[in-house]
Amino acid sequence: MDLLMWNENLSVGIKQFDEEHKHLIDFINRLNQALSIGSARNTMEEILSGLVNYTVIHFKHEEDMMVKHDYPAYVQHKKEHDILTGQVSDFFSRFKEGKVAFSLELMKFLNDWLLNHIQMSDKQYKSFFTGKGVV
Repeated sequence: MDLLMWNENLSVGIKQFDEEHKHLIDFINRLNQALSIGSARNTMEEILSGLVNYTVIHFKHEEDMMVKHDYPAYVQHKKEHDILTGQVSDFFSRFKEGKVAFSLELMKFLNDWLLNHIQMSDKQYKSFFTGKGVV
């Protein structure tokens, strides 16, 4: 069973970003499934690595769009991206070194991290970008 389900309440009104958010949700759901069935550590490492890499790509796409359209809250949004990327990357590094294990607490963190970022931060740019004709 999926931990997160995409719904229109998560839409930021920009097709590319909605699709990328769906991919991030998929990574989290795959991690949750791997955790629940007791998948091998290397499988979980591979999925987590994909999440980390895809998050960096997605954040870059958002930031490029913000710069292109002179988004007024760019600096704050980028700062949040940097913090979130650092948190996930730090966990990934500690996981690879065997210093931390996957847990339900981690899944809750990832779930909350993604949902909060989309609903609290990304939704703030929705009207700005749609006003610029970006859909």
